Amino acid sequence: MIKSDLKDFLDEKVEQYNNPKFLEDDPLQIPHLFSKKEDIEISGFLTATIAWGNRKSIIKNASRLIELLDNAPYDFVLNHTETDFEKLTPFVHRTFNGLDLQYFIQSLQNIYANHGGLESIFVQNQEKDSLQSAISKFKEVFFEIPHQTRTMKHVSDPNKGSAAKRINMFLRWMVRNNNTGVDFGIWKKLNPSQLSCPLDVHSGNVARKLKLLKRKQNDAKALAELDRNLRKLDPKDPVKYDFALFGLGVFEKF
Repeated sequence: MIKSDLKDFLDEKVEQYNNPKFLEDDPLQIPHLFSKKEDIEISGFLTATIAWGNRKSIIKNASRLIELLDNAPYDFVLNHTETDFEKLTPFVHRTFNGLDLQYFIQSLQNIYANHGGLESIFVQNQEKDSLQSAISKFKEVFFEIPHQTRTMKHVSDPNKGSAAKRINMFLRWMVRNNNTGVDFGIWKKLNPSQLSCPLDVHSGNVARKLKLLKRKQNDAKALAELDRNLRKLDPKDPVKYDFALFGLGVFEKF
């Protein structure tokens, strides 16, 4: 497929999947329950953190998680008590458990109290054409308070070779505009051109079939290769093609 044909094909698929119907069975529906910026970004970050495995299970457990935060994530992060923490203990999604959740709440409190919030960390550490180093810096800040080693595995680090799928997905949610009612576009100091595709088994397999990706592992090097090729198709909004790659892989078994 020549470049112009590939772009036309993928643009058509973006149009097909980048619409509110996409939310019906996607975890992104969870932050759409909120209207306040901080509630959206906290619920989005926590939902993205557990976004691996069966999507119905992800949505069910993310909904449960938000209920445990009294359906007011920002208020809970700022004002929780030790007694509030007790009800978080039974939570579990795969290897993410109640102790991990408790730490995430403590760390988010530290970030909002001492670092200006989630957006501020990424803005301060952005590069012109990438947020991958900002993700690494974010992990450093996220674990600057006392923590268990086991919890660190739940935040990926591109500097250690990870494609950081879930954080890149979260950044897409926050940064891409909300013209279609899917992503939010509430982080105004970052640009869609800086985003990287949430690379997983589905998007990776489709990208290889379309010759957008040669590397076999879904790691940081593969992400850099995919970034380069998606930017050739649309340098201003390369990650819109996440909808096309994901849709072709999950819904069409491309």
